[in-house]
Amino acid sequence: MDNGILKLTLSVPGGAIIGIQYNGIDNLLELHNPQLNGGFWDLNWAKPGNIGTRGQFDVLNGTSFEVIMENKEQVELSFKRPWDTSLQGNHSPLNIDKRFIMLRGCSGFYSYAIYEHLEDMPAFILYETRIAFMLKIDKFRYMAIADDKQRYMPLPDDRLPGRGEELAYPEAVLLVNPVEPQFKGEVDDKYEYSIENKDNGVHGWICFDPPVGFWQICPSNEFRTGSPTKQDLTSHVNPTTLAMFVSAHYGGEELSPQFGSGEPWKKVFGPVFIYLNSVSDEKNALSLWDNAKEQMKVEIQSWPYNFPNSTDFPKSDQRGTVTGRFLVHDRYASEQPLPTNGAYVGLALEGEAGSWQRESDYNLYGWVPGFIGDYRLDASVIITPGCEMDMGDQVYEPPRDGPTLWE
Repeated sequence: MDNGILKLTLSVPGGAIIGIQYNGIDNLLELHNPQLNGGFWDLNWAKPGNIGTRGQFDVLNGTSFEVIMENKEQVELSFKRPWDTSLQGNHSPLNIDKRFIMLRGCSGFYSYAIYEHLEDMPAFILYETRIAFMLKIDKFRYMAIADDKQRYMPLPDDRLPGRGEELAYPEAVLLVNPVEPQFKGEVDDKYEYSIENKDNGVHGWICFDPPVGFWQICPSNEFRTGSPTKQDLTSHVNPTTLAMFVSAHYGGEELSPQFGSGEPWKKVFGPVFIYLNSVSDEKNALSLWDNAKEQMKVEIQSWPYNFPNSTDFPKSDQRGTVTGRFLVHDRYASEQPLPTNGAYVGLALEGEAGSWQRESDYNLYGWVPGFIGDYRLDASVIITPGCEMDMGDQVYEPPRDGPTLWE
């Protein structure tokens, strides 16, 4: 796919991303790693009864290819892998449909996938699924995941025996003889760069020659597991950039969906946006991060997107809108309910107090930093396509046995 700004090359019928040409660089992706290369969707799964959260690694290579849409404004490609009973035990029991979208005049591309578990498929546990990109080692050396978390990064060779010493777990490596001496004595660990979902909207890498940015932008949390404060991986040494959808990181097996035999399930992960940007002067290369943050705002404001062509992705007119105010009434702080500062409100399928917008029956949940407990509206919230529901004022009264003694 080529829109005059970038050229995206995918394998057929597998749907592996093997080339991204942009701003004079023939390929932004690394294709010479010992194991994982380019860009790919994958997952980690296991049969019921597995101990721990490490299962089988499954790269989601398609077996059929289809052009879903092709016109002057948009191209959308589909790479499908139906469940094959002859591969039971080797492949996850899912029907997979990976999609890639390129728009005219757009400096990047979108990707999403539809996972489906039918009633006649075996039971399994889904520990992790993601889309990953392995970038050119000799090009991308500066990583940015937040305003206060960005830096020039070590090389992958610095983690190898002789240059690095493995610590308590394989991901943590002490750099004892790095290629570049300034990294000596540091510990490289991909988990050091984890971010909470609520803050994980954009991250990626900067190349200085030529000045180019590669960014993964996530416009919504509706397809991620966990709460706003669920942490997950972002970018790390290799250089690698990840869009994590499901993982047991920092939460364990309770965050891993488990599907029984006879249990139907379907979910859309994404779309996420792979954004590419550039400047002419190397001295301004770090401004690419600020530009990526602005593009993230554009993507968030555009959600839900109107261009995906899967009927499993509901457009704006197929979703409902819920408005209202969430207040907190702490009788030891104020006689009147107060507006919440930094609160999180969401819809979840009816259940115990602990998303979004799809037609169904929900409970309304809320959580306010600094106050004990969770709020749950006792009544069901019924979302229908196109509905506009005003919930009015919802007041949370946190449990109290007396005034705060210390904090």
